[in-house]
Amino acid sequence: MPTTENLFRRTGAKLRGMSLSAVSNRLTGMVRYTRIQLSIKAAVAVGIAWTIAPLVPGVAAHYPYYAPLGALVSMYPTVSGSAKAGVQTLIGLITGMGLALIALLFGGPSVWTIALIVGLGVLLAGIPRLGAGKDYLPMAALFVLVLGGDDPDGYSLGYAVQMLVGVAVGLTVNAVVFPPLHLSGAVDGLASLRLSLARQLKEMGTAISETWPPEHEDWSKRRTELVSFSREVRESVQLADSSRYGNLRSRRHQRDLSADYRALRAMERVTLYVEDMTEVLATSIWTHPKDMPVPSGLADQLSAAMLACGEAVETWDADTEEYTEARDAVHKLQIDMNTAASPDSPVDVTASLAMSMRRILRTVETEEDQP
Repeated sequence: MPTTENLFRRTGAKLRGMSLSAVSNRLTGMVRYTRIQLSIKAAVAVGIAWTIAPLVPGVAAHYPYYAPLGALVSMYPTVSGSAKAGVQTLIGLITGMGLALIALLFGGPSVWTIALIVGLGVLLAGIPRLGAGKDYLPMAALFVLVLGGDDPDGYSLGYAVQMLVGVAVGLTVNAVVFPPLHLSGAVDGLASLRLSLARQLKEMGTAISETWPPEHEDWSKRRTELVSFSREVRESVQLADSSRYGNLRSRRHQRDLSADYRALRAMERVTLYVEDMTEVLATSIWTHPKDMPVPSGLADQLSAAMLACGEAVETWDADTEEYTEARDAVHKLQIDMNTAASPDSPVDVTASLAMSMRRILRTVETEEDQP
């Protein structure tokens, strides 16, 4: 079974030269490819449902148009999502039909009964567990009242049966025709997030060693981008996790998603530390250089520590030489910082950056120690 370490080694080399926006576009491209697959399968499922619908015995044969609708509402990017959406939709439909049939016991449809039942249906649709069925609950109630005619019972039965047929067809097509696992999105996302964090640390370390203010400032504009990208990666991992359930291909393509979740949580913490470091350093350089200075005597040590920390994040292994060098560089920075501190030479910015780097290295070490 693939480990997180192997994941980083294989995928990291492929993504190392790509920018953050390029990797984000890559993940977006995967989503688009999945959407194309889903659209093709939806078309197939709707066609099959429409072919089968007239063959359903009984009164349901008079309402074949609801079978394609059932197939359509059950098409989701994952097999488990299709099953969940299908069941929730059927529950919403049956509940709405039940409300309408109860109302019809007290008379035919009128302005008051339609308004009352639809209003009650919208109220019940607010139940969180209904999920995809919330939109169909008031709609089913309205259809039974308005379209049921002289045989609301038969209409309700045909409506429900054909929707069930459509849901069954949609779920079957989604489960049999190349069911997506979405593992590549999680793999690329985790590796690229790690490399993006490492690149940010290295660029900040390079900026410190330049003549102030630094000539390039691209790194200072990535604070929100890194956080947004980490959210995209979390969605990719969650999608990969949910796509395993009920998926026939998951037996042949197994991986330890628990390790991916551990790596993701660790990288999210590192993302927050790097975001804070970016804000502190950018403020020190461009916003309040006099109030938040970096002492010139500590600039080289701070730059070296950041560059080493970037290398440690890129390897993401506490047993490597890069990690040891980063730990020693941060330790040396703290010693020099304590020696240089004085009322005339404040080290607040340096201390903040050094503490963030210690937290980053500790996060890498802690995540590596977990089973």
